Amino acid sequence: MRLDRDINKQPSESDLVQLLLKRQAELNALLEVTLAINKNSAASVLFEMLEVILRVNLKVGRMRLLVKEGGQFGCVTGFGSYTEKPEDYQKICSLLGPLKTISSLSGYSDNLLGGYDFFVPVRHKNNTLAFVLIGDFNTVPELLSHELNYIQTLINIIVVALENKKLFHERVQRERFQRDIELAGEVQNMLVPLRLPKSEKFEIAATYLPHQNIGGDYFDFIRLNEHEFLWCIGDVSGKGISAALLMANLQASLRAWASVESNLDHLIRKLNDVVTKNTKGERFITLFLGRYNEVTREVEYVNAGHNAPILIANCKPTFLKDGSTMLGVFDDLPFVRTGRLSVPENALIFNYTDGLIESADEDVFVTEDELVKYLTDHCDLHSNQINKGILSEIQTAKNAQMHSDDITLLTLKIY
Repeated sequence: MRLDRDINKQPSESDLVQLLLKRQAELNALLEVTLAINKNSAASVLFEMLEVILRVNLKVGRMRLLVKEGGQFGCVTGFGSYTEKPEDYQKICSLLGPLKTISSLSGYSDNLLGGYDFFVPVRHKNNTLAFVLIGDFNTVPELLSHELNYIQTLINIIVVALENKKLFHERVQRERFQRDIELAGEVQNMLVPLRLPKSEKFEIAATYLPHQNIGGDYFDFIRLNEHEFLWCIGDVSGKGISAALLMANLQASLRAWASVESNLDHLIRKLNDVVTKNTKGERFITLFLGRYNEVTREVEYVNAGHNAPILIANCKPTFLKDGSTMLGVFDDLPFVRTGRLSVPENALIFNYTDGLIESADEDVFVTEDELVKYLTDHCDLHSNQINKGILSEIQTAKNAQMHSDDITLLTLKIY
C-alpha cells in the first residue's frame, strides 16, 4: 500500500524541476552524440560517450553492448565488474535470442545473466543488430520504462550510424576497386595494338576476347626494320590488376630490348629475369616470340611454355614448340632452344591462348587435331576470317560458349 501511495502521489514542484532538468540532459546527450556522428567520429569515441551518458546521466552501474558482426555477436564496450569470457557471449545470445523487445532478466537463473537486470535490443527489419545488458540500474519505478526506451533509442542511433559508416566505407572501397579495375583495363588496352600493319608480303589479324574486364592475355607486333618484324602472344597466370601491370611491364621490356637485342635466346632470358624479379615466383607467363625476315623468308622463334602455334604450309601442319620453360618459374632459364625454319609461299601461322581450346566451366576441350583440320580446310581465307570462323565452329561443334577464360587469336599469313 505504501508503494502504491508513493507511485500515485502528485509530484512536487521540485520533482518537476528535476524531471525537466533530466529530460534536458537526455536531449543534450542525444544532440552531442548526433554531432559526433556527423563529425564522423570513431566508434571508440561514440562508445565512450555512451558510457558517460549511462554512468552519469542514468546511474547505470553495469553494462555490456553486444553488436552483430559476421553473423555473431561480440562485446564492443562495457563497464562494471564482470566475469564473462568472449565465448560466454555466444551462450548469452542463444539464451536471449528469442527476445524481441525490452525485457526484464529477473526470471533467468543463469550465472552469466545474474548480474544484469534488463535486456534492451536494437532491431532492424526483423533482425537484431545489437543488444545491451543493463545491471545495477538505480532509477525510480516511474521512470524505468522511459529510461529503458531512451537507452534503446541512444543505442539505436549509435549502432545504425556505425552500420551506415561501415556500408559507406564498403561502397567507397567498391568504387575504388572499380576505378582500379578501369585503370587496369585502360593499361591493358594500351598493350593491345590498335592497328596491325598491312603488306603485300604478309597479312596479320588478331582477335582479343577478355573473360573479364581485365584479362591475362597479351599479344604484340613490332616492326624491327625494313625487312623484319617480331610478333608475340602470351598468357599470365591469374587475372586482375596485378596481371595487367605485369603484362605492361613485360611489354615495356620487350619493346625496349627488341630493337637492340637480335638474339632471341638473350631476349627471352632478359624477359624471364624481369618476370622473376617482379613476381618472386608467385606468377608465371607463357610467351611465344617469333621473328620473320621478309627477304630470307626465315622464321626464328622461342616458345616459353606457350600453346604451340601451328604452321600450315603445303597443307601440312608443323607445331612451333622449340624454346624453354615458362617465364618466372626459374631465376635462370635452364635451357633455351631457338627454332628456325623457312616459310614457303602462302603459309599460315596460327597463334592462340588456351581459352580457345579449354572451357573448364563447360567441361569442353579441343584437341590440336581439331584445330589443324579447321586450319587446313580454311587456309585460303583471310586472317580475320580464320579467327572468326574457328571460334564459331568450335562453339557450334561443342555446343559451348567457350567463355571460361580469355581468348586471343593471332593469325599470320605469309604470301
